[in-house]
Amino acid sequence: MDILKIATDWAKAEVFSTRFFIIFAILFLIASVGFWQLGKTEIAKAYMIPTLVTGALLLIIGLGLFYTNKSRIKQFEEAYNNNAITFVEAELERAESTLKEYKNIVFTAIPIIIATCALLIIFLKTPIWRASMITTIAMLVVILLIDGTAHARIDAYNKQLLVAIKELKN
Repeated sequence: MDILKIATDWAKAEVFSTRFFIIFAILFLIASVGFWQLGKTEIAKAYMIPTLVTGALLLIIGLGLFYTNKSRIKQFEEAYNNNAITFVEAELERAESTLKEYKNIVFTAIPIIIATCALLIIFLKTPIWRASMITTIAMLVVILLIDGTAHARIDAYNKQLLVAIKELKN
């Protein structure tokens, strides 16, 4: 099993995936400009700031993850060549930690926040608050979509790391 290739392929897939954060960020920023230029109603004007903020947040997330995973690709080969067992153990620890974070944040906290925002839409009457809650839901759905696939990739990667560590220790 070529664990270095598997790790590199995983990181490349993550780099590709993070581009979707950037694409959605650009779409939210375009929507903000659209609401600013074309918004005639109070609710349409209320979307301008929340979509701008959402676009900025998704852009920060996307760029941060893009550069983190891009640099990780270069670090993998060096770490693997220094000590393969240490590399796999470190990657295994990181993958398991990330899987726990996905469980707690992506698949528990985010759905709770979405449900809370949906309930708040019912009770909040001002356009800015409704626009903020709807935009928050949209942003969190984007995160769920992208991180749902990332979770599947890191879970598969984690399983391959478990096989690799057994092979290296034998």
